Amino acid sequence: MDHKFIKDFKSGEQIHSKFAVKFKKPPREYAKGFRFDIRGADKTQEITITYWGDRNAEAIKELYESFKTGDVIEVSGTVGEYHDQLQISLNNTQHIRKCTRAEYNIEDFVPHTENDIGQMYAQLTQYISSVTDPHMKALLDSFFKDPQFVNAFKASPASMHIHSNYIGGLLEHTLAVTKIVDALASVHPRLDRNLALTGAILHDIGKIHEFATTTSIDISEEGMLRGHVVIGEQMVLDKIKNIESFPTTLKLKIAHMILSHHKELEWGAPKKPQFAEAVAIHYADDADAKLYQFITLKENAKTEDPWIWDKRIGHVFLK
Repeated sequence: MDHKFIKDFKSGEQIHSKFAVKFKKPPREYAKGFRFDIRGADKTQEITITYWGDRNAEAIKELYESFKTGDVIEVSGTVGEYHDQLQISLNNTQHIRKCTRAEYNIEDFVPHTENDIGQMYAQLTQYISSVTDPHMKALLDSFFKDPQFVNAFKASPASMHIHSNYIGGLLEHTLAVTKIVDALASVHPRLDRNLALTGAILHDIGKIHEFATTTSIDISEEGMLRGHVVIGEQMVLDKIKNIESFPTTLKLKIAHMILSHHKELEWGAPKKPQFAEAVAIHYADDADAKLYQFITLKENAKTEDPWIWDKRIGHVFLK
């Protein structure tokens, strides 16, 4: 089969391709019968797929139940446009079926960092080795000398959509934030470099539990109900319990850096940054995420216009 990725779809064309099922909505009645919606994805994008069935409710239900979230389906349909968004429509004369594991490559659905994970991790461990405070070093080692944690950390994305949303993305983003914070500590030597680096390295560790990666990147149940900020703080506090004579104020400052790194309450931060190292981590985190978005939007723009507009960040100049 000539596999085509969602990013290359054009309105009006007939497609025959495979999609990971992100979620689906149950059949409901419309003027000519029963329909249901699927959110399909590959490593490039997501798209809504709508099956427009006839009045055979049992047959529609059987088709709907023939696959589930996390499966890969093969679809033949027509690409259309609705509210400036591409979508796929298909009817009961067209094709939709569940694929076996042997019929697809997981790499077509779950994107992977373009950078070398081993090299990135080696750089991050150099920063960990440079931390001289014994309590902070013990805390970092309690995570990064645990093979199970390290494997999950290397494999985790940094987000579902916004930035570094691929395998290795969390490592890539953490390393970038750590480098920015280290540069800020060089510019402002009165910052506690040990504290700033520890916060930068640990600020997003809760994401190893926030996301579930199968045939697509999705949010876990714990991630939906608690979020990586709260999860990460608990992970740190649990480790500190096993480190002898860990200073109470230092424990609270590290917890605060994790809780405040999104800065704003509406962005998921229970607290706003209250000391310089926490401020540095927030702005480093935000800078890496924002720059990723601007660069990616510019690289993927399909227009001859001098700019595009994105609902998250506004206008992006392309020249």
